[in-house]
Amino acid sequence: MNLSDLDIDKLTEYITSLGEKKFRAKQIYKWLHVNLATDFSEMTDLSKALREKLSQEAHITTLTPVEIQTSQEDGTKKYLFALDDGNLVESVLMRYKFGVSVCISSQVGCRMGCRFCASTIDGWLRNLTPGEMLGQVEAIQRDIFHGRNIAPRSEEYERERISHVVVMGTGEPLDNYENLLIFLRMLTDANGLNISQRNVTVSTCGIVPRIRELADERLQITLALSLHASNQEKRKALMPISAKYDIIEAVEAMKYYQQTTGRRVTFEYSLISGVNDTPQDARELSGLLHGMNAHVNLIPVNPIRERTFESPSRAAAEAFASLLAKYGINATIRREMGRDIDGACGQLRRRHLK
Repeated sequence: MNLSDLDIDKLTEYITSLGEKKFRAKQIYKWLHVNLATDFSEMTDLSKALREKLSQEAHITTLTPVEIQTSQEDGTKKYLFALDDGNLVESVLMRYKFGVSVCISSQVGCRMGCRFCASTIDGWLRNLTPGEMLGQVEAIQRDIFHGRNIAPRSEEYERERISHVVVMGTGEPLDNYENLLIFLRMLTDANGLNISQRNVTVSTCGIVPRIRELADERLQITLALSLHASNQEKRKALMPISAKYDIIEAVEAMKYYQQTTGRRVTFEYSLISGVNDTPQDARELSGLLHGMNAHVNLIPVNPIRERTFESPSRAAAEAFASLLAKYGINATIRREMGRDIDGACGQLRRRHLK
């Protein structure tokens, strides 16, 4: 039994099946997700007999860093983690004025085929379990705390703990829907890391039925749609998913999410020089999103070796943002972080595999 994959209710079921009291489950959950224990021997408020039994019958997911890159420009850290089966996933640590943020992966590889992304070049291998998704957050938190005597829930702990999580790394989160929901509940559980749902963002390329299902869960997370084009023709050329769910369907699903949850939605738009950054694109995009409580996150594309796409100049990106503002669309240009390391999604894993 992998305890890292169990939410508090499932963990309680398991622990009571061993003949233990319910409160033991909360103790173990705290050891795993607050104290960040990696071995049952660390759980000193459990009896020795229970620790030995758990070590024989249960397992904890602990991700091993294979490589860590640190940006000399802004301190961004890119992690390459080895999973128990030898597969590799990437995660990123970013520090902002508002707190400590991590971007995690939801799958090993990706089957969505977006033309500008390195994650999808070698295809999809498997979904990540809830514990493997949460394990990325917790492994990075251990790295932050490493060698520092920081007491859980202390002022320093609150200052240095991860406060924001973005599911925007390798993989399509809504293609791993059931595991994603368990992960989100565990990530935001008051018994564990206790990260606010409002500080969690899930990014999707546009699996329309799942967007609507997620809306009906009425979580308070932010949903971001990877849009990357202003019309169906261009989006279909960049993102094969648009052949199944066209751009209008995807935007309508986001409207449903916004209306159902009351949350502002985000549209990610990778600016590709000469492809989707023209004044006409700005006009079409503003028309597509007119009347929505939405934010457009403009992302100058991060060039990858396997593609010929180029990032526009800063002036061109600012001109595009200004046009959107003129048309009444809230847009910002995302701060570029980790440009001097393998910052683009999938780059570090692919280089390591080669």
